[in-house]
Amino acid sequence: MKIVHLSDLHISSTYYVPEWGETVLTQLNDINPELLVVTGDLTMEGYMHEYDLVKDYFNKIKMENILVVPGNHDSRNEGFKIFKELFQTRFPKLQNNRIAIVGVDSSEPDIDDGHVGRENYNFISDNLSNKDKVKILALHHHLIPIPGTGRERNIPTDAGNLLELCNQIEINLVLSGHKHKPWLWKLENTYYITAGTATTRRLKGKSYPSFNVIEIAENEVILTEINVETKTSREIIRFLIG
Repeated sequence: MKIVHLSDLHISSTYYVPEWGETVLTQLNDINPELLVVTGDLTMEGYMHEYDLVKDYFNKIKMENILVVPGNHDSRNEGFKIFKELFQTRFPKLQNNRIAIVGVDSSEPDIDDGHVGRENYNFISDNLSNKDKVKILALHHHLIPIPGTGRERNIPTDAGNLLELCNQIEINLVLSGHKHKPWLWKLENTYYITAGTATTRRLKGKSYPSFNVIEIAENEVILTEINVETKTSREIIRFLIG
């Protein structure tokens, strides 16, 4: 099974590069994943006219299974309400015979910091309790600090509790974005995968626009990074799962 993990498109931003946006659409068709996961920041300020651009972009994606969670930029200016209208929910979930995935809204209106809230912990655990499936949690904010991204302020205020929950229910993968820098941490038996920005020039240092492809085989996960600018790929890691 193939999953494409995109993040931080900022389609309405002046930093957005239309050529890169079209490249992502083309590569989605070439990869033909069973699932697309987008971990937030589709807009820059959460305005209605920005969501119109997002809607036009997503209408070009010819996929049946798309799971999207909002980012802090999407929740600005009451944009979280428009997000829900467009994508039906801020807490999506999906299961098939191979995976169980839950998305949670870690954003707070007009605040860059993250928060999930203990009222949502049962939702996560109830839907990610099947030991026979690969269990995936998707949210915008990263749970562990990412080096080279400045003073840490935006980790969810309840990150410690979420990390404990991930460990307790044995989540395999946690997908996030927010910092515009691809990164990977492993804590206990969980891999925390952060995607970079796929379509903007809001890049760290000499980095490049990118997104991830996660291939889940029978007992192995392969993580590949796609460079949107050069249209090349490189394998990041492969690891065994139970």
